[in-house]
Amino acid sequence: MATAIAVTSADLVLPPTDPGTPHAAVLPAPGTQSLDASVADMQQLLSRHGYVVVVCPTSAPAAVENRLHAVRGLLESDRIALVRTDLPPLGAAVLVRQLRQLAGCDFSPGVLASAARLLAHYIYAGAVLGSVSRLDRVPVSLGSHLKSWLPGAHFAALAGPTPQITRVGNGETPLAGPEFTTELLLARGQLQTDWPTTTLVPRWQIQGATQETPLPATSPGWWGTGKLVEFAAYLPDLPVLYQLVSSVRRETCHWCTMDLIGDRCGFCAAPLTVGGPPEAGARGIGSGTGTGTGIGPGSGGHAGTRALGPGAHTGARALGSGGHTGPPSVRALP
Repeated sequence: MATAIAVTSADLVLPPTDPGTPHAAVLPAPGTQSLDASVADMQQLLSRHGYVVVVCPTSAPAAVENRLHAVRGLLESDRIALVRTDLPPLGAAVLVRQLRQLAGCDFSPGVLASAARLLAHYIYAGAVLGSVSRLDRVPVSLGSHLKSWLPGAHFAALAGPTPQITRVGNGETPLAGPEFTTELLLARGQLQTDWPTTTLVPRWQIQGATQETPLPATSPGWWGTGKLVEFAAYLPDLPVLYQLVSSVRRETCHWCTMDLIGDRCGFCAAPLTVGGPPEAGARGIGSGTGTGTGIGPGSGGHAGTRALGPGAHTGARALGSGGHTGPPSVRALP
């Protein structure tokens, strides 16, 4: 049976890429459901799927994470993984959909949970903003803050894999884009601009038709303004995602014995190196899957990402000692 992918908000659930993409379970917010009901829902997911991987953005209210801790503690279950991500709302939704795609494959629950950190490095998530005066999740220079007060000033911000901000217009500094084939997803807010389709698509050599989806409710708060168009460039094809994950060397967690890729267990958060138990309160909390923060460099090789182009090695290095075992056979990314 496929590992269940659960999310803390309906905004994280994008339409499936194909009929075979499993659905995601949406966990109601603590303010709308009692603790007993949350426990019962999780029990049902566990009985139906065996294991549950919950994706919870780091931007979610503290009450959401506290509820997840409480449910896991009351069930005394080691079959629930809580995966945190620093990605902005649309990028996080793309990550969830990729995990849903991979959940239908033959990956073990441990590999699936720890794969989120790798996949996040191949999602180029950003937005076109009408103002950066309240943006605090991407570094903003003083000059950009001052320019945001100019009438009609627009900015293109990239949250990950490498944070970057540039003012849109003549002489703009191009955003660093992927060096492998991607598709683009847009979510339009109150800003009227075609910059993603007229400038970003040809510059990043985006393939296929640009898809659009409603703006996540949490996007204005994350970006500091409702005048925005959020975008995410990502790997759309399941064979490529499968080969990317399967090419990374698998290890066994010395604490909970789950399979993992990279340098940290997705279920108990124990590091790959042999040592003591996870830090207090960390069991079941997967390490951040964001855009580079909290993920240290490692010595692992990255031959498995060669098909993605020379700029695609960041995610493999970020996994630490869990290196790739060989180049993938899928070379659909020219």
